[in-house]
Parts: sequence; C-alpha cells; structure tokens
Amino acid sequence: MAVPLGGRGALSHRPVLLRETIELLAAERGGLFVDCTVGLGGHSEAILQASPDAQVLGIDRDEEALGLATERLAQYGSRFRAVHADFRELTRVLATAKVRQVRGVLADLGVSSLQLDSPLRGFSFRHDAPLDMRMDMSRGETAAELLGRLSEVEIARIIFEYGEERRARRIARRIVERRKERRRNSDDARPRRLSCARHWAGKKTEDPSRHSHVSSVANRGQR
Repeated sequence: MAVPLGGRGALSHRPVLLRETIELLAAERGGLFVDCTVGLGGHSEAILQASPDAQVLGIDRDEEALGLATERLAQYGSRFRAVHADFRELTRVLATAKVRQVRGVLADLGVSSLQLDSPLRGFSFRHDAPLDMRMDMSRGETAAELLGRLSEVEIARIIFEYGEERRARRIARRIVERRKERRRNSDDARPRRLSCARHWAGKKTEDPSRHSHVSSVANRGQR
C-alpha cells in the first residue's frame, strides 16, 4: 500500500514544492535518481512512488536522518540505497557505487526540520541544549568548541558572513567576555583539596624519624 506523499506519523514532514520537484525530474520515466540531501526521505519516497522502475541513491551527512529515511523507505527494498556522505563527495559516491549515468539529481539544501526540532542538536533557540550545530555529529568540532578557541575577530566574521548580522562585532565581543567569565569562575571553583595540597607543599619537611616511628607502630598493629 502506497504511503501518501509526505509520509505518515513520525515521518509526516512534507517537503516544500514536492509535486513540482517530481514533475521537473520526470520521475515517472523510471531510472536511477540521486537525492543528495535525503533528509527524512520525503522526496525519495515520492520518486519511488512515481514509477516501479525508479531507483534512488540517497545521500546525507546526518546519520540520524539517514537512519530514519532508510526505515521509512524499507518497503522499496533494493530500489533505495542510503549513503552516509556529504553531497560535495558526489563524484566519489557515484564511483564507489559504480554508477555511470543517472536520470536526475536533486539537492534540497539547508537545515532540516529534524535538526531544528531536535532538543539535542543546538540549532534552535527553543531548547536549552548543548551548542552542537553539526550536520554530521560523527565528525568535526561542535559550535561550542569552535567558540571556545576562535578569536573575537574570527567569531565576528563568521556571524556577519553566515548570519548576515550587522551587530556581529558586538555579539562576538559579548561571547568572548562571557567566555572569559566562565573560565575565571571555573578557576575560582577548583576543588578545595588543590588549595590544601599547595598549602602543605609549602611547609617544611617534618622529622623523618617521626614518620619512621609512626610507620613501625602501624606495622605492629597489623600483625
């Protein structure tokens, strides 16, 4: 039984311009199509539904999304193949899959609703979550690690160029100030035993004969 375009239940996300995309690809012709950003599999599913002769090679950097898409499209069997990769690696992916010719290629670029809605990915202001923001959580630095090492100038450049934020310098300055505050507070909150260790380290060494006496008493008590 065919699933309605857009899926059902947990995978009910409906891709934008779905019908228009399928018409432009002319998926009813069948053949092999490459979905460079498979996401939750909405476009891929529509392509597979368009013709019993259609096949899809689905690529995505996000392992979580790829797993969900694979589960969603399991009913199509070998007609769908999932590859964990960046779409920029398309040439390598096709060579590895021994594909010489395709009917069409689709790339729906941008952050997906799965990533925005997840409380663990750090893409949304709606959740107090770790600042991860990686498309591929299996590799690379998190946004938090990046902000922890970049200079104020570099942070401002990234915010301005990628966020198109005119107050990028002010934001970057506040980030760096906050970073310094956190590190200072972290230093102040070090365990008390460290201070104790430094205190005793500064004292003169006691008479070793006293330690020998204590040691001999302790050893007699253990016999």
